[in-house]
Amino acid sequence: MTPSERTEHLALTGVLTAEQAAETVAGIRAAQREDGAIPWFRGHHLDPWDHTEAAMALDAAGEHEAAARAYEWLARHQNDDGSWYAAYHDGEADRPTDLGRETNFCAYIAVGVWHHYLSTGDDAFLDRMWPRVHAAIEFTLALQQPGGQIGWKREDDGTPVNDALLTGSSSIHHALRCALAIADEREEPQPDWELAAGALAHAIRRHPERFLDKSRYSMDWYYPVLGGALTGAEAKARIEDRWDDFVVPGLGVRCVLPNPWVTGGESCELALALWVMGESDRALEILQSIRHLRAEGGMYWTGYVFEDRAVWPEEQTTWTAGSLLLAVAALGGDEATVAVFGGERLPTGLPPECCGDGSR
Repeated sequence: MTPSERTEHLALTGVLTAEQAAETVAGIRAAQREDGAIPWFRGHHLDPWDHTEAAMALDAAGEHEAAARAYEWLARHQNDDGSWYAAYHDGEADRPTDLGRETNFCAYIAVGVWHHYLSTGDDAFLDRMWPRVHAAIEFTLALQQPGGQIGWKREDDGTPVNDALLTGSSSIHHALRCALAIADEREEPQPDWELAAGALAHAIRRHPERFLDKSRYSMDWYYPVLGGALTGAEAKARIEDRWDDFVVPGLGVRCVLPNPWVTGGESCELALALWVMGESDRALEILQSIRHLRAEGGMYWTGYVFEDRAVWPEEQTTWTAGSLLLAVAALGGDEATVAVFGGERLPTGLPPECCGDGSR
């Protein structure tokens, strides 16, 4: 089977041909180290969240062995407290460049592991990774605050930063649901995690004051939807409310206001959030609008400053390419990606309002 035949399911009108998808997958593979690490690009740093995002894209493209090596890298280099450092130079585990330990970075392994399991049906993999997922979730929930929100990180010396980020907490909400799905699959119920997820969803939905104000950033706009905390009419109202603030027709999604800068990662994530809401047509339009970010060789530029008509920064990141492939996989009906982001086989958890202001 040729590379383009393996990626026929990733062909999407006006976004990718099968040949282009194969080229993008090859670009991510080229950046991956032999030990499984996937840095932003060779010579830059690796962070655990974006490493996992790129691994998920490899699974969506059928590159299961490469994805498994990425998760084994995480398993080998997890800290004793269940965390990972925020950054490692070029994926070298003995060269961390940021010793902070961010909760949403650590929790995201649950999303990736569940996606890999659904992609492969590999029970032995799930057995190996379960202790890693369990430790990562416990590290994360140790920073949950009385109001349900999750503290941002631990500093280098272990001091907790209790301020919470809405984007990070929304990503953690998704990770908690995936971790609970893994626990259910293994018949090892985690009732404390269920309570934590309910309290976190309540905070996201009803208490914006419990999070640092990052409303200038588009991620804070769409992540409550992408992370599954806001659904239905609430999700639609949130997206409609700031659509004109962040979406630049024909170019993509701004990263931060008022900067005239659209970015590929945010655009692809918004497309995925729109797909979650059932708005596939608008999702497709967003993905089609960032064709100008595709670089020679199949990778994608991080962003574009439209007032200057200039690519910036001049980097082609694995996670930007990964986010595009995942969005395309969802729109194309890839079963594992649909299940992970669309909520199939994910526990609904306790109704957010039932948890009041408790945390666990």
